[in-house]
Amino acid sequence: MRFSTILVAVLSAASVSLAKALSGTGDATFYSAGLGACGITNSDADFIAAMDAHTFDTFPGAGANPNLNPICHKKLAVTAPNGKKVSVLVTDRCTGCAKGSIDLTPTAFQKLAPLSVGRLHGVKWTLQ
Repeated sequence: MRFSTILVAVLSAASVSLAKALSGTGDATFYSAGLGACGITNSDADFIAAMDAHTFDTFPGAGANPNLNPICHKKLAVTAPNGKKVSVLVTDRCTGCAKGSIDLTPTAFQKLAPLSVGRLHGVKWTLQ
């Protein structure tokens, strides 16, 4: 029993460490929010992100039910190539995003660039 407890504690710490260290670089686009893969409904005024499907689906602890994915409600620190930054919560899964890319609500995107830009390349994000 003691071994099981220690093993669970080590695996939990490893999972938390991985989640804190997860980061990526890709494109940032924007979309109209609604009911997301994490099971909550957001509006375009919310500071949220849809994570690329690869990262969402392979996040440690992810299973068949996306509503229960541990990446849900995690905070992302997002930095555009121009140095502007925004913090968002992951509440959705972006099926059209390449690995490392994110989709933001218009409100969050506008903290990085005008909507007329449409797509930002080389955006960096870190899971906090």
